Amino acid sequence: MIRILVWMVMIFGGLAMGLYLDTFLFPNIHSCILFHLLSFIVGVLVLFTVISVSRNTGRILAKYGRDGNLPRMETNRLVSEGPYNYMRHPMHLGLLLFPLAFALIIGSPSFILIIAPVEALLMILMIAIVEEPGAEKKFGKEYDKYKKDKPWFCFKKKCLKELFKYVEKI
Repeated sequence: MIRILVWMVMIFGGLAMGLYLDTFLFPNIHSCILFHLLSFIVGVLVLFTVISVSRNTGRILAKYGRDGNLPRMETNRLVSEGPYNYMRHPMHLGLLLFPLAFALIIGSPSFILIIAPVEALLMILMIAIVEEPGAEKKFGKEYDKYKKDKPWFCFKKKCLKELFKYVEKI
C-alpha cells in the first residue's frame, strides 16, 4: 500500500510540479501542438515498453518465484530465470521509465527534463534502501551469491532481448 502511495505522489506530484515549472521555464510550450503530438507518441511507446517489461517479469516471478500457496504478488523463491538470469532488478529497469513515459504523454518539458530523472534517481535509492536489504533478509546466503554474479541492471543485447521476450500466461 505504501509503495502505491509513493508512486501516486511521484506521478501526480511530478505532474503538478512539472506544469508549475513549465510556466516559468517554458512559458509558450503548451501552445506548440507539434511538440505535444510528438511527445505524446513517444510517451505512449515508452509506456508500452514499461507495460511489456512489467508484464513479462511479473509472469516470470509468478511462475518461478512461488513455492506453495502464497498471496498474489508474493514470492518465496529466488528467481534466476529469464531476465533474472542476467540482472537482479529487471522489473525495476522497466519501471524506471514510467515517470518519463507519463511526462512525455503529458507533454511537460520540466517533468521530462528535470522531474522524471530525479524520480528515477529516487527509485534507484529505493532499490538500494528497501529492495536489496529486503531480498538479502528474505533469501540470505543464496541472495548474497546471486548478488555477486548479477548486476542490478544489464543493458547488453542478450539481456534486453530476454527482458522483452514473450512469456506464456500462467
